[in-house]
Amino acid sequence: MAAGRAKLGRARAVQELKRGLILDAARKVFEVEGLDGASLRAIAAEAGYTPAALYFHFDSKEAIYAEVLQASLASLRDAVDRAVERSKQPAERLHVAAMAFFQFYAKNPRDLDLGFYLFRAGMKPKGLGHERNDALNAGLAAALQPITEAALALNATRGEANLLTVDAFAHAAGLLLLAHTGRIRMFGASASELMARYIDDRIKGLAGK
Repeated sequence: MAAGRAKLGRARAVQELKRGLILDAARKVFEVEGLDGASLRAIAAEAGYTPAALYFHFDSKEAIYAEVLQASLASLRDAVDRAVERSKQPAERLHVAAMAFFQFYAKNPRDLDLGFYLFRAGMKPKGLGHERNDALNAGLAAALQPITEAALALNATRGEANLLTVDAFAHAAGLLLLAHTGRIRMFGASASELMARYIDDRIKGLAGK
């Protein structure tokens, strides 16, 4: 019986290793081609497998993309949570949470490329399916939640806190796009400094209520 369990454990480890290799290969392909341009054949070639072998682990390229993006969102949430843990005052937590969200994508532009699938969700009828979209949107919402919670701690109403979170998200996305395309240089500005200034202005607005 012990030998059987050991054999089963080794088989699972091998499957997890193969799955990880496929996901790593898929991320590289998606980073270059995006969801629409990528193919299972290209992912299989990058991973060193046949396309048929991929179906043992995933039922579609959409399933692979969803798992790659979910891992990215988990890393984003961890980065925000770690930053907020070191902050005690609500105003500081709001500033730190928003800037951690911004800095994660500033330092990881490929994750931003992956995440833009969510940023444009709804603009195209074809997607990953409602269930996967809902799960991914929940992952994004979880990463933004510390911003909402900090705003509530600053006596914002639920509606105000939600709007501030949306505004911070939209502001970050716009500045990141300008930064990663180099367009920010047209204005002689720093995307990070503009983001920090925006958040601090919103904090002052809440403090003055």
